[in-house]
Amino acid sequence: DGTPSTQLKKRIYDLKCSLHGGIIPVSVPPEIPLREFPYNAVVELVNPVADTVSRKTYTGADVDWYVKAEDIVLRNKGNQAGKEQMIKKDFSK
Repeated sequence: DGTPSTQLKKRIYDLKCSLHGGIIPVSVPPEIPLREFPYNAVVELVNPVADTVSRKTYTGADVDWYVKAEDIVLRNKGNQAGKEQMIKKDFSK
């Protein structure tokens, strides 16, 4: 909401998607401890939910995608078919 605070409201991880080659920001609740994965580690989202917010523009609409998850965990090494990879963490939001 833009209000300055010292309280952590969520953790945001930027994941690299191998399907579309872009970055997907995923937020998890603040109660979840900080996850630090190796660069390009394959991870899984626990109970992910995708949502959108759209804004009317002069030429139509802009749509922003948001993904929330209960947690982010390292994928089992025996099953490496995942599409999300950890690349950085951003705690400023």
